[in-house]
Amino acid sequence: MDRNDFLSQKAGQAVFTPKGYWAFIPAPLPPEISYDSQLVLALSRADAALSELSGLGRNVINPHLLIASYIRKEAVLSSRIEGTRAGIADLLLDDLETSDNALSSPDLREVQNYVSALEYGIDRLNSLPLSLRLVREIHARLMEDVRGGNATPGEFRHSQNWIGPAGSTLANAPYVPPPADEMMDCLTKWELFLQDRGNFPDLIQCALLHEQFEAIHPFLDGNGRIGRLLTTLFLIERRRLSQPLLYLSAYIEAHRQEYYDLLQRVRTHGDWNSWLHYFLRGVEETAKQAVQQASALMDLREELHTEIRSKPKAAALIDPLFTNPYMTVSRAAELLQVSLPTARQIVRTLEETGVLHEVTGRTWGKTYVAASILKLIESPME
Repeated sequence: MDRNDFLSQKAGQAVFTPKGYWAFIPAPLPPEISYDSQLVLALSRADAALSELSGLGRNVINPHLLIASYIRKEAVLSSRIEGTRAGIADLLLDDLETSDNALSSPDLREVQNYVSALEYGIDRLNSLPLSLRLVREIHARLMEDVRGGNATPGEFRHSQNWIGPAGSTLANAPYVPPPADEMMDCLTKWELFLQDRGNFPDLIQCALLHEQFEAIHPFLDGNGRIGRLLTTLFLIERRRLSQPLLYLSAYIEAHRQEYYDLLQRVRTHGDWNSWLHYFLRGVEETAKQAVQQASALMDLREELHTEIRSKPKAAALIDPLFTNPYMTVSRAAELLQVSLPTARQIVRTLEETGVLHEVTGRTWGKTYVAASILKLIESPME
C-alpha cells in the first residue's frame, strides 16, 4: 500500500505496522458530511423510491411470491461480483432437482449459501438486533462447505488480508485493512454507530456503515457479499423495507469499477459525498426497478389466473410457479398432494394452455418452465 496515495485523514489514516507494511485504520463514524443541496435532493429521491417499494411490499396480495425470486436474483448477482458464474435459471433448476447442496456445482453452492444466509438473517432479526454477533452467524452460513470455507467461517480474521488484483502482496496492494490486533477496536466502534438510532437519515447511516465495513474487511473471505447483504438487513430492521425487496447488487455489478473507485477515494481523499451520491443513486434506481418488476409480475399472475380460472386444479400451480418457474410432475404432485397420474394430467393442461413449456426433450423425467414468468424474473439482471 502506497502511503502517498492517502492524502486526507478525514476517513482514517495510514499507519506503518511493526511487521513492515502500511495499513489503513478507519476513523470512527460518523464523519463530517456536507449536506449541500445536491446531496439533500439525492437523499429525497432515494427516500421516495424506497418508500414506494416498501408500500408495494405491504399492499401486494402475496409478497412471498416476489420475495423468493428476489432473494435468489440477489444471491446470483452478489456472488457474480465475486467471480461466481451461475445464472438465475441454473439456481432455480438446481433447487428443483436437489435439496442437497453437496450435489451442486461449487458455483451454485456459493449462491445457495447466499440465499441461506440472507433468509437466516431476515428471520434472525425477529430475535436478535443487527450486530456483530449476527454478522458472524450470517458469515458462518455464507461460507459453509464452499471455496474459502476453510477461512474460519463465522470468525473474524486473526491475520492480515489485503485488497488488490491477482498477484498483489502486502507491499503493493492498493489497500490494506487494519491489522488484526487493531481490527476489533474498529469493529466495536462500527457496531456502536450501527446501534445509533434517530441521529442520522437511515440511508446516509446505511451508506456509511457499508463503506466502513468494507474498509475494515473483518473476514478472510466473503466481506463483499456480507457487506451487501447487511444493507438489506439494515433497512428491514429500521422498518424502511416492509419486505426484503431491495438489493443493490445489480446496480453495483453494472457500475462495479465506480463502486471500487469511490470506496477507495473515501479512504485516500476523505471524499464521503461522492460515495453517498453513488449509494443513494443506487437505492433510487434499484427501488424504482423493483417496483416496476413487482408490478409486472403481479399483473402476469392475474393474467394467468384469469386464463385458467375454469381449471381450478391447474390454477393451484400458478402461484408456486412464481417462486420457481420450473415444474416437474413430481413437484406438482407434492404441491397439490395428488397422485402422479393426476399431477401429470394437470401439468399437461398447463402445457396445452401455453403456461408451461417442456424444456428437456425427454420422454421421461421431463422438466417444464413457465417462460413468461422466468423472463420477467431474469430481465433486470442482464
